[in-house]
Amino acid sequence: MLNIQLSKYFASSLFLVSFFGMDLVLAAPQVTRLTPPSELFSSGNASPVIARFLPDQRFDLQATIVPDSAEKSISKAVFYMDGQEIKLPVALKSCATGCLPKLAKNSMIVTLRAISNAKPGLHQFQVEATQSDGQMIKASGNFEIVPWQMGGQKIKNIIIMLGDGMGAAQRTAARIVANGYAQGKAKSALAMDTFPVSGQIKTASLNSLVTDSAPGMSAYVLGNKNNNNEEGVFPDDTLDPFDNPRIEYLSEYLSRTQGKSLGLVTTADVFDATPAANAVHTSNRGAGTGIVDQYLDDRKLTGLSVLMGGGRKWFLPASIPGSARSNGNDYEFSAVEAHTADIVKRWKASPGKLDKDRDLIADFQAAGFQYASDLTSLNNLDMKSTDKLLGLFAYSNMNVALDKIDGRRNVSKGIKGRVVDDFGFPDQPMLEEMTTKALTVLQKNKKGFVLMVEGASIDKQAHNMDTERWILDTIEFDRAIKVAQDFAEKDGQTLVIVTADHECSGVALIGGSTVTDARLQELVKEGGVSNLRDKVVGVYEKAGFPKYIIANDGYPATTDIDYRLLVGYGANSDRYEDWRTNSLPLQDSQQPFAKTTPLSAYPSDPSARDVDGKFMINGQVPGNSGVHTATDIPISAMGPGAWAFTGVLDNTDVFFHLAQAAIKGVVNPNVKALSKRP
Repeated sequence: MLNIQLSKYFASSLFLVSFFGMDLVLAAPQVTRLTPPSELFSSGNASPVIARFLPDQRFDLQATIVPDSAEKSISKAVFYMDGQEIKLPVALKSCATGCLPKLAKNSMIVTLRAISNAKPGLHQFQVEATQSDGQMIKASGNFEIVPWQMGGQKIKNIIIMLGDGMGAAQRTAARIVANGYAQGKAKSALAMDTFPVSGQIKTASLNSLVTDSAPGMSAYVLGNKNNNNEEGVFPDDTLDPFDNPRIEYLSEYLSRTQGKSLGLVTTADVFDATPAANAVHTSNRGAGTGIVDQYLDDRKLTGLSVLMGGGRKWFLPASIPGSARSNGNDYEFSAVEAHTADIVKRWKASPGKLDKDRDLIADFQAAGFQYASDLTSLNNLDMKSTDKLLGLFAYSNMNVALDKIDGRRNVSKGIKGRVVDDFGFPDQPMLEEMTTKALTVLQKNKKGFVLMVEGASIDKQAHNMDTERWILDTIEFDRAIKVAQDFAEKDGQTLVIVTADHECSGVALIGGSTVTDARLQELVKEGGVSNLRDKVVGVYEKAGFPKYIIANDGYPATTDIDYRLLVGYGANSDRYEDWRTNSLPLQDSQQPFAKTTPLSAYPSDPSARDVDGKFMINGQVPGNSGVHTATDIPISAMGPGAWAFTGVLDNTDVFFHLAQAAIKGVVNPNVKALSKRP
């Protein structure tokens, strides 16, 4: 057997060597993944630069290394930055257990946690690993440190208004229904329409043109792309959803450097992707127990002071009916395995605990949070003495605006509001009421705050293709925007942006009904395409201007009006359509009692709704839900620094503009604040 010593670093698994006229193919270890992700590693191209960070923003370095045979192992690994060895201990995790099945058992994952770089510009990093037989492998990647610009006024507060799934069509529909048109002009504007600056956002995630909400949100507050279903982390090759390479969030960065607070307000379950993608590090957006535990246990990293929405099921001990707590979606970092122990040691994160019987509400209260379980208790809080606030107003997702408003109107008439009573939460706050309370608490921090407010069911009801429900949720979201706008105008030190994580279901405002609602009901009984499409759908001049009457509570007195707005979907599943408002929402599988009476009687999916009209619309996608699209979405901004949000931006650009305004001050709008990018 020939023993050939090669005094070079190998970058692939096969090498051709000439020896006595013979070509020999020799094996070598491989680096199959290098983090942060880069085109330099993936394709050999130095651009585009994928990973970008603020000066001193923290992130993890990681590599997956596969030996060239089953008998060998990786004995050592070192990371370099710009050619200089990073003299910190590197954690080695064997893939004998806990790795993806595709990896050989003797593969090694090597990690260096919580490093940073303060020097602006492009940087190259390398991993160098040694195999047990002395062979070495080296692989390179790159990242950028985005330079600070000379700025003027520093903003004190950041408010991110996030309409989940809200594209241009969703915004337009809300304007039509809430305000109406006269001879081609809107009678009045939405609050979001009055923001002086607008732009357009590209929404792709790290691994897909079509993002989900986790990377769609996290890009704004990380400056980096995440894979779909992942938040606050880069992808890795382990099975543990809480041990991935981390990136420091905007909330963590500003809490660490400036002492700012964080507030998260949503109409969804608080464990859901959008709120969690501001504070939680996980590769599994569904790992509810660990996600909500991280909110509390890592609050000193994020500055979390306000958390409001649904999701009580994750806070109740597992023994309580309705609880969803489980050790199976919780986490506990090993104190002896450096791969996870370094998360605690270097990030100063909580070690976690498998504690399905934890009373998390009581633990929040013990940490100084005032707790509200409904609107009445929220309004009864002594806000003068409240500097931390937890509000949990449903077991999972809160009811949507249409059903909450219907409940309030029925109560005022002395009757029960059916949907909110069926769910068991008749006294839920509206989003603007939660936003008002959040701002009251957060403004007590003289160092400032970051507040994220989500209109969550714009997306959830667009998935369901439940037109009136997502339209009213967009109106509810706009009313919360008005609260933020009023605060910012009075404060003078607050930057507010309004945007979305993605568009949902390919919403299209196709026209207006050509018939009265009474006639529409007759056509529904007659049924079929010729009646419900050909005799109802008015396009171009036949669409007219639908006239909704707005009640004193700010919402339409009824959505079943004559000559109503008609909405179609370009990313829809098979569904029935009769154009009228659905009396009941679809079943929500996240609700713990969804399969029990009375919720079990709700329609199970769009094919079980509106069947009497016999007008089936065939969808473009499989399954029973509309899907997200890759369409660019609008962004609007007001306050100091707003002019940074013009033009066509990548979603990660938003992060750098927000941080620039908070750390170094607002940049002259004529100065390009970001490094050159494609």
